[in-house]
Amino acid sequence: MDSSSDEALDIIITNVVATFRTRCHLNLRTIALEGTNVIYKPEVGKVLMKLRKPTITASIWSSGKIICTGATSEDDAKLGARRLARCLQKLGFKVKFSAFRVVNVLAVCSMPFAIHLIDFTKNNRPIASYEPELHPAVTYRIKNLKATFQVFSTGSLTVTGPNVQAVATAVEQVYPLLFEVRKPLCK
Repeated sequence: MDSSSDEALDIIITNVVATFRTRCHLNLRTIALEGTNVIYKPEVGKVLMKLRKPTITASIWSSGKIICTGATSEDDAKLGARRLARCLQKLGFKVKFSAFRVVNVLAVCSMPFAIHLIDFTKNNRPIASYEPELHPAVTYRIKNLKATFQVFSTGSLTVTGPNVQAVATAVEQVYPLLFEVRKPLCK
């Protein structure tokens, strides 16, 4: 970080999305009738199951594919997925926890300064787009990290990426670009 003050930015992870497979067919009706904290959605062909600790919501399909959302770290996502697999084992299914992977991470970060969005967009024209009539933020994409930013004029950032490391690296890369278009402090 090249600013005059050496303060660290807080990157707050708000959601981690992970998937895994059970390697067996799941009877959604059985899960809905015998499971706890479940919502059966037969029109979409899935069951939603919620865990309290770690706080996750899982979408369960009969094919055995499960998507877990709501965790606040990669470790919590894995722990929640394993707990979910254990709940399904207790319901009598021959679940084998496999193919776990984190597919998306959503984080927020606040810069210690406001940002001049028009200058930021002009300086980074091919990869930054700003449509103020449609959305109040600049969309900025870093292709090699597969990270996408929403940059607001207040200095708030919303970052999505494939994992926590990519999100942190992306924030480090974009900080100098934002620092050079910061708004002067009003006195």
